[in-house]
Amino acid sequence: MNPRLQSTLTQIASRPIPEDRKIHLQELITAIRAASVHESVRLNFICTHNSRRSHLGQVWLQTLAQVHKKQQFTAYSGGTEATAVAPQIIKTLSAQGFDIHALSEGSNPVYSIKYQKDSAPVIALSKTYDHPMNPSGNFIAIMTCSEADEGCPFIAGATHRIPLTYQDPKHSDGSQEEAATYAERSLQIATELNYVLTHL
Repeated sequence: MNPRLQSTLTQIASRPIPEDRKIHLQELITAIRAASVHESVRLNFICTHNSRRSHLGQVWLQTLAQVHKKQQFTAYSGGTEATAVAPQIIKTLSAQGFDIHALSEGSNPVYSIKYQKDSAPVIALSKTYDHPMNPSGNFIAIMTCSEADEGCPFIAGATHRIPLTYQDPKHSDGSQEEAATYAERSLQIATELNYVLTHL
């Protein structure tokens, strides 16, 4: 594993989580335990544009599932509309130790994201939550932004719908705080998903 990613994993293992967040995380833990009856656990991280927070959720969950040897987990992401993966997300994950390669360019680029060179990649591109790449049923929907949570009260095919919202790092775009804001949001999401996996 890339030493930078190993350092990031060490960092998230010791980060504190506020008690009020643990209430929402417990709801996700309970949903996963129910889904585990069917052996495979599929989680679809959903945000409005599938450009930032939902990708962080997908990449970190899939990575942490491998680290914790929970092979039954598969992570997906989608939006209520498709736009593009924000370049800041690619920069952030790369800085935190992921091996990332662009598979295509254009208005909605496709990326291969690996936590180690011989691991299966997460294929990142912006898409709707019901895109053919995503499951059509028997999955847990995780709403990572309040707009999607409010705008999509019903997610077809989801066995559970868990609101686990995060502040959009987009507000820092173009500012001196951009890199730090994106890094912090990535670490927050990773820390909370690590908490979930270690409490199963």
